[in-house]
Amino acid sequence: MGRGKDSKGLRLGGLWGHSDFMKLWVGETISSLGAQVAALAIPLTAVIALQSSALETGLLKAAQTVPFLFAVFAGVWVDRHRRRPLLVGANVGRALVLALIPLAAVLGWLHLWYVCAVALLLGVLNVMFDTAYQSYLPSLVEREHIIEGNSKLFSTQAAADFAGPTLAGILIQTLTAPIALAVNSVTYLFSASALALIRKPEVAPAQPEQRANVWKDIAEGFNVVHRHPYLRAFVGEAATFNLFFGGFMTTVFLVYAVRHLGMNALHIGVITSAGAVGVLLGALVAGAMAKQYGLGRTILIATVIGCSIPLAYALANPGYSLVANMAILMTAEFITGFATVVMNIHLVSLRQTITPDRLLGRVNATYRTYIYGAVPVGSILGGLLGTLIGLRAALVVGGLGLATGILWILLSPVPRLLTMPAAGSLEQGLSGTESSSGVDVGNP
Repeated sequence: MGRGKDSKGLRLGGLWGHSDFMKLWVGETISSLGAQVAALAIPLTAVIALQSSALETGLLKAAQTVPFLFAVFAGVWVDRHRRRPLLVGANVGRALVLALIPLAAVLGWLHLWYVCAVALLLGVLNVMFDTAYQSYLPSLVEREHIIEGNSKLFSTQAAADFAGPTLAGILIQTLTAPIALAVNSVTYLFSASALALIRKPEVAPAQPEQRANVWKDIAEGFNVVHRHPYLRAFVGEAATFNLFFGGFMTTVFLVYAVRHLGMNALHIGVITSAGAVGVLLGALVAGAMAKQYGLGRTILIATVIGCSIPLAYALANPGYSLVANMAILMTAEFITGFATVVMNIHLVSLRQTITPDRLLGRVNATYRTYIYGAVPVGSILGGLLGTLIGLRAALVVGGLGLATGILWILLSPVPRLLTMPAAGSLEQGLSGTESSSGVDVGNP
């Protein structure tokens, strides 16, 4: 075959010749770059501009993530409608909502409750976008290209994560945190435009013959995740990770870094960028690791590393120099970023591969209900514990709690998984059987 397109419209070399995927990819890269500004600027608006305490910072973090507790309703909506219009609408909405913070700053209306309200609205739109986004990729590319697609998306997201926090630190230092959010607002509009240019028609979901029951649909999504041994293990580990790291430790660390380690927005941005370098490297080698060690063992190794290394955050000490503390935290961020993206690439690809399209939105939403619903709980718990026992002691507690996430994978059948199961094989997992090509029964 020559260098033209194959029978499925892809040039040789995978997704590089897939114009619609490239639009999705470029749009998400730009959006991810801008999102890093918001990820740092919103909490720093509270910590620096509004002098929020650890508990108030935790409440703000909770406002950003509590909408994920209701992600199951978004999952039902995604399974009943075309996904691309939802993605475009969510990005336009996020652009408008983020613009409210710089507007309030200019008008002198900026208060903590106002920032929390904006964070809550942004969280609602994030729920809709994220649920539709991971459900859309399998309808845009062939299933044999899903791992490649996720690897490309994760790798360029990592590149954005690397440049984004440093850019955010510079913008925040020069423009202030609220004004820097205007940059993020513009990037969401770019992403919406790129998604709107995708030409591949999206088949409308089949409508049920009888009137749909929302609660029954939601229950079906939960039932699938609870009963399937792989999905159950992954959601348990991810919820534990987000409870103790995504909510608990990040909330405590931000206040600890500013108040006790003498760091500013640029320092924190550089530390976060080190994690993004790890993510980029992990995205590049994730496929090779699975071929070398087997899919299940790769996931287990990545889980052990990703759930244990963050305990090193507590090693940062006000008695050390700024350079020493930066080195400790950047190393921990790098290793954690590497390990978590290796696991996430295979987790997302596995979920998209084995789940039938009619269930994908609800399965993704059930995941988000658990893993992002854990963040506000962790944020409030971290803020309370940081106030009661001190910020550094709270980091130790968070690190030890995070390490318990390893048990979800270790005690499951996941480590025996050698290769990706067959497409649509979710029902086999629910009935207690697995594809013989995907499981090595001789290695516990």
